[in-house]
Amino acid sequence: MTYRIVVTPTALSLLEAISDRRIREQIRDRIDGLAHNPKQQGKPLRGELAGFRSLRAVGQRYRILYRVERRKILVMVVAVGLRKEGDRHDVYRLAQKLIRLQLI
Repeated sequence: MTYRIVVTPTALSLLEAISDRRIREQIRDRIDGLAHNPKQQGKPLRGELAGFRSLRAVGQRYRILYRVERRKILVMVVAVGLRKEGDRHDVYRLAQKLIRLQLI
């Protein structure tokens, strides 16, 4: 079964903000790979981000946060960014903020 991939405007702007073209292409390739077996890729998140999954990309530094909607056969990419624990630009922190603001 092939899932349809939807990248939210927020995730798209975060992806386009990455200055290195090669890194952007590698992340896009990983996102495209989510079309097949997205539940077996990445790891499920807990806490405030429960219901989302995280997939590592580009040498383990970047994360792709997504949600799988099985009934709609859909993968929704909600955020893309660097994992910087403790930094205000950390992708997980950003996703939590987007949830609190009800933007995703």
